Amino acid sequence: MLSAKQHLLTALAAELEKLQTGAGARAAFESPKVAAHGDLACTAAMQLAKALKQNPRQLSENLRTALLATPAFERWVDAIEIAGPGFINIRLKDTAKQAVVHEVLQAAECFGEQPVQPHKVLVEFVSANPTGPLHVGHGRQAALGDAICNLLATQGQQVYREFYYNDAGVQIGTLAKSTHMRAQGIKPGDDTWPTDPDNPESKAFYNGDYIQDIATDFLAGKTVQSDDRSCTASGDVNDVDGMREFAVAYLRREQDLDLKAFDVRFDNYYLESSLYTSGKVDAAVQRLKDAGTTYGQDGALWLKSTDYGDDKDRVMRKGDGTYTYFVPDVAYHIAKWERGFTRVVNIQGTDHHGTIARVRAGLQAANVGIPEGYPDYVLHTMVRVMRGGEEVKISKRAGSYVTLRDLIEWTSKDAVRFFLLSRKPDTEYIFDIDLALAQNNDNPVYYVQYAHARICSVLAAWREKDGGDVASLGQADLTPLESPQAHALMLALAKYPEMLTSAATDFAPHDVTFYLRDLASQYHSYYDAERILVDDEAVKKARLALVAATAQVLRNGLKVLGVSAPQKM
Repeated sequence: MLSAKQHLLTALAAELEKLQTGAGARAAFESPKVAAHGDLACTAAMQLAKALKQNPRQLSENLRTALLATPAFERWVDAIEIAGPGFINIRLKDTAKQAVVHEVLQAAECFGEQPVQPHKVLVEFVSANPTGPLHVGHGRQAALGDAICNLLATQGQQVYREFYYNDAGVQIGTLAKSTHMRAQGIKPGDDTWPTDPDNPESKAFYNGDYIQDIATDFLAGKTVQSDDRSCTASGDVNDVDGMREFAVAYLRREQDLDLKAFDVRFDNYYLESSLYTSGKVDAAVQRLKDAGTTYGQDGALWLKSTDYGDDKDRVMRKGDGTYTYFVPDVAYHIAKWERGFTRVVNIQGTDHHGTIARVRAGLQAANVGIPEGYPDYVLHTMVRVMRGGEEVKISKRAGSYVTLRDLIEWTSKDAVRFFLLSRKPDTEYIFDIDLALAQNNDNPVYYVQYAHARICSVLAAWREKDGGDVASLGQADLTPLESPQAHALMLALAKYPEMLTSAATDFAPHDVTFYLRDLASQYHSYYDAERILVDDEAVKKARLALVAATAQVLRNGLKVLGVSAPQKM
C-alpha cells in the first residue's frame, strides 16, 4: 500500500501542477473522519478554488476525471467520490490495501524506518545531579529521552545520547556534609542533626537512608565503579574531600543501576566542572564581551539578552565573582556546536522553562554561527503516584520522594515506560500502580502486549499443527483478505511509517502509544470477526500473513518505546 500511495501522490501532484504552478506541493492525503467515506481523502481542490476563481465542487469533479485517467489511479483506485463542498474521497482496490502486508513482512524490523542521514543529533536527557536516587520525574525524562532517541533513529538520524551533570556545586557540598555527619554517627532525629524548618541550616542536609549506606561503605574502604568514574574510599572519617568524591561515584553507580533496570544507556557523560577546568566558561564569557553584548552594572556583568528576545537582561557574573547558572549552559552548548552537533535536543523539566530564552540569547550573542532556535527543548511535568486511591509521596530509602526503582519494583519496567510515555510531556500525569498491575483491557500496556502474545499463540499453533513457517507467508496470496475488519487492520498497518515520521518531528512518543493501542484494537476486532486457522489453505495463509504483519508492527512500535513484546502472557 505504501508504494501504491506514493504512486497516487505523484499522480495527484502532477495534476495539481497542471491547474496552477507550484500547486503540486499541496498533494497530500488524509484519513477520512468516517471510514465509510473511503480510504483516503484530499482537500486540494477546495484549497485551490479561490485562487483559480472556480467553484470548489466543480473543480473537484474536474480533478476527479483527470485523476481517474492516470495509470496510477487506474491501477490502485476503485472509485473516487465527491462529497460536500469539494472533498475528494478515494476508495482503494483491495490489492492496494493488501500490498502493505507483504511490505511489512519484507521489511520486518526495518518497516517504517528511513535511510541513514549524514548529520548527527545530540539528545541530552536525565542529567540528574548525583545527590540521590533517581525520582519518578527523572524516570519520565529517561523514558522520554530514550523514546525520542529511538524515534529520531527510525528517521535515519545518527543519535548521540548525553548525560550532563554537576559534580562540584552547592548540592554536592550538601551531599558531602550529610555523609560526613552520618560517618560521625549522627543521624536525622539526633539533637545535633538540624531539623528546624525555620533554620536555613536544616535544609543543607539530605535525610534519606542512602546517605547512611554511603557513609558505611566509605568507612569500610570500599571501591565503587560507575559508568564514568571510579573511587576507592580512604576510610578516614575526617577525609571530607575524599568523602565527597566517593559519594558522587557511589550515587552515579546507583543512577547507573536505576537506568540499567530501565534499559536506558548513554554514549557520554559530561561534567559541568569540566567547563570550568577546561576554560570553556571563561572563553564563552570573553566571546560575549568581545562581541559587545555585555555591560557592567552594580559590580556585576550583564548580558544584553533583551536584544535577542529575552524579557530582560540577565546577570552573568555576580558581584562576588561567581557565575549565574545559565552561563555554563551557554558554554556547554557552544561546546556541543563545536563538537559537530548541528542539531541538539534537550529533555528537561518544566522548571527549566525560564532558562530557554536566556541560553538561546547567550548563544546568539556569542556570534559563533549557531542558528536561532538552537537547541530544541522538550519540557515535561512531574509525576504523581497513586495506589489504592491515595497518593504515594515518600520512599524510605530516598527520604522524601518516590524513586524510579520503587516504581519499577512495584510494577514493571514495561509498565513504567509505557505509562510515562502515554501522555504529552507537558501534561500532568498520575501513575496508577493498581492500573499498571491489572491484567485487563483497561491497562494499556497489557492490552497492546496481549495483542502481540495472542498473535504469537496463533502462529505457534499453526507451526505445531501444520509445520508452518512464518517466512513462507511473505509469498502468500492475499486475495482472500476481503472483510471490512481485514481492510481496517491493513489500513492501520499502512499508517505506521507516517505516524513514526510525525512523532519524530514533533518529539511525540505518546503518538506511538496511541497508535499501538489503536492497532491492538483493530487486531482484537479482526480476531473476533474471523477464524484464522481455517481448513481452506489459501484463506488460512492470507489471514496468517496479515496477523504476522500485525505482530511485526506491534514489535516495532513497542521497541521504539523500549517496551518488550512477549510471546506468551
